Amino acid sequence: MQNIFIKSFLVITLYIGAQSLSAATEQLPHVVIITTGGTVAMKYDEKSGGVVPAVSGKDLIEAVHGLDKLATIETHEYSNIDSSHAAPKNWQGLSTVVDSYLARKDVTGVVVTHGTDTMEEGAFFLETTLKSDKPVVFVGAMRSASDLSADGPANIYNAVLQITSPYAKAWGVTISMNQYINAARHAQKTQTVNMQTFQSGSYGYLGYVINGQVVKYNSVSKKEKLSLPKELAYVPLFTMFPGDDGRYIRHAVDTGAKGIAIAGVGAGNVNPKVFAAIRYALSKGVPVVVGSRVYEGGIYTLYGSEGGGSSLVKAGSYLSGDLSIYKARILLLIALSQKDMTQNKLQKLFR
Repeated sequence: MQNIFIKSFLVITLYIGAQSLSAATEQLPHVVIITTGGTVAMKYDEKSGGVVPAVSGKDLIEAVHGLDKLATIETHEYSNIDSSHAAPKNWQGLSTVVDSYLARKDVTGVVVTHGTDTMEEGAFFLETTLKSDKPVVFVGAMRSASDLSADGPANIYNAVLQITSPYAKAWGVTISMNQYINAARHAQKTQTVNMQTFQSGSYGYLGYVINGQVVKYNSVSKKEKLSLPKELAYVPLFTMFPGDDGRYIRHAVDTGAKGIAIAGVGAGNVNPKVFAAIRYALSKGVPVVVGSRVYEGGIYTLYGSEGGGSSLVKAGSYLSGDLSIYKARILLLIALSQKDMTQNKLQKLFR
């Protein structure tokens, strides 16, 4: 009789334990990790003498220990390319895939592994075109999977941890690496090889991940939202240099560019010959946005001389404002791809 009681007690205890474990698992957030390639998924290749895409999305995630304690993880291998090869059409497809996951009620958020070379443009493209306001964290690595102290696994772990934090939804799309969290709007790569590369200049970090916690520093300043277009306009970018005569701007206009982005100097200034080329583009109905090659600071109508910010606006061009010229190009590209985009809407977008 005593043995029967003990056996029954053990069965009940095991059942309750199993039910508790099951309930705990069900309560975990559900995070989708979408892999696109980049250094985080690369290894050294003797034949090429450098690192190349080599790690599958599944293997990449399996190398990150402890994720199962943070969330239930679902993976999707979207691509495996060097991000220097990425183009707007890649982000166009990625935006669709990410939105399809975010539309599911069981999905808390999405982590996108991406190469750092063009991560800031990719994150901003999704920030602008995603329908959902659920959190999306772009993450990558500055060291390959072959390196002695690869940073990829820790970055992915922290990205999932961020998704589960109470601040994540309000932040929208972020770039989060080396424990620092940056808004997609302001994040810029500032170092070619060092792990502490993404910064947001005078706008500051959104937060910091430390000791299993997400610490909030700032809120997101603003976001532009546009629908995801089916076809993308061609918008080239040119950097003005001393002695530039504007010939390439004219060539772009004459060969079918739908818009043009120009990195000027200082607070968004260009020389007289480039200014003449900009006016040529505007006369042909090609919108022009002017930014700066300078890392920090906005673009303003400070100078009234020929090619200064004030004269550029009076001529009909747009200034990039608080956006880097690289992101201003992405915004112009998406805007010009809208069916109902008007000049008034463009002015409001860049105002």
